[in-house]
Amino acid sequence: MPENSWPENDSYNEHRDAINRVSTKIDSLLSDGGDEIYDVSTLEELESDYFQGGSNRRRKAAIALTLIWASTIGLHLVSWGVWLVLGLTSLLSIQALRVLFARPRPVPSPLSEETRSNWPLVSLLVAAKNEEAVIARLVRNLCNLDYPVDRYEVWVIDDRSTDKTPLMLDQLAKEYSQLKVLRRGAGAGGGKSGALNQVLPLTKGEFVAVFDADAQVTPDLLRRVLPLFERQMVGAVQVRKAIANASLNFWTKGQAAEMALDSYFQQQRTAITGIGELRGNGQFVRRAALDRCGGWNEETITDDLDLTLRLHLDHWDIDFLNIPAVQEEGVTSAIALWHQRNRWAEGGYQRYLDYWRLIVSNRMGVLKTFDMFGFWIIQYILPTAGVPDCLMAIARHRPPVFSPLTGMALTLSLIGMTTGLRRIRRDEEQQQNFLLALSQTIRGTIYMFHWLIVMPSTTARISVRPKRLKWVKTVHQGSTDESFEF
Repeated sequence: MPENSWPENDSYNEHRDAINRVSTKIDSLLSDGGDEIYDVSTLEELESDYFQGGSNRRRKAAIALTLIWASTIGLHLVSWGVWLVLGLTSLLSIQALRVLFARPRPVPSPLSEETRSNWPLVSLLVAAKNEEAVIARLVRNLCNLDYPVDRYEVWVIDDRSTDKTPLMLDQLAKEYSQLKVLRRGAGAGGGKSGALNQVLPLTKGEFVAVFDADAQVTPDLLRRVLPLFERQMVGAVQVRKAIANASLNFWTKGQAAEMALDSYFQQQRTAITGIGELRGNGQFVRRAALDRCGGWNEETITDDLDLTLRLHLDHWDIDFLNIPAVQEEGVTSAIALWHQRNRWAEGGYQRYLDYWRLIVSNRMGVLKTFDMFGFWIIQYILPTAGVPDCLMAIARHRPPVFSPLTGMALTLSLIGMTTGLRRIRRDEEQQQNFLLALSQTIRGTIYMFHWLIVMPSTTARISVRPKRLKWVKTVHQGSTDESFEF
């Protein structure tokens, strides 16, 4: 075994107490000042109240679904229902205008060669399971960054791979001194979150980055990301995600437009002190912030969305970097997209079900809470309410009561997607073409209608059937011209 490979017995068991950060450091998140110390019994009570999954989430989801349906039906039955919707639309339109007219924060200059000796230590983490198609490409990519070799480390957590991934990592560990491999045993749990928590005590970086196995980055990524942390309240930075195989078919082209829309909203929302969000692949987190928030939550499906909320509840900001992007493979079929987006939708719901008390207590502050409220209505509530709204509209022969809000949301999406696509081309110094961006927006909008099916069905399912937490793997294809010699 290479000298920079660690079996589970030498790491996980030895550092078990440090690894359980979610349960032992949750006091900093749930306490008002972040300095109180809770005893074991209090910690167990807090975990039970805020981090319990299973039937507790199912009960909350059922209550939420009942309220959404009942409220929507009620709005059709009262004469002032349409006025209430118009009032809500007007309120959210104020936030929409703030988003649209915001000026993105200026991007700081990359790290200068003159300060090379003071560049921070960074730990890059990759959780991998059966990734023989892409792992070698990623490791070589990360191990050849334009950054001092002694100032960053690459950790790959092999989560019981049964293909050639372990053999590839052994060979790559001999080739690159900064590559370190941690192998998980049969008893290790927690999915991706568990893998990241397991390796965290072994890492040394002041900043911790997480990448998916299919990621590809530019050599100057670290030099461009790290200056964003100069603002001390920035607890994390998300790099824009781009679809590497965007030209393949309708589904991948739609995902490319969706990523452009997401990048636009990320830039605009952070500019108005709103909610910046982590997206899993290409996320950088300040270790101090990660420690205060208790690491990655192993009781959630989407660790990135969960960590996003906990960082904001702990009064950290999440910034966004548009250029350069981290490339990733888009799913290539409707079935794969359906499974992936159902997981994303359920993970998004879980964070609201788990932390709703802290959210409504305005712990994040007025600006962030209002921003979260607006996008929660548009992204989660409106699609779910669309089902009873359409049924009542048909039964009563009148327009859907949420038509004004739907129109506002659609307009915001169209403007955001078009602007996002053009902004990316501008930042990448490509020729801008409004008609091209508009045609991509129309196709992307048609593609985005899948959320109108995903959100209601996910809401209904989690209300009646619990889901066993597991790491759902997205199959990566890699490039056909890649090879690896043993």
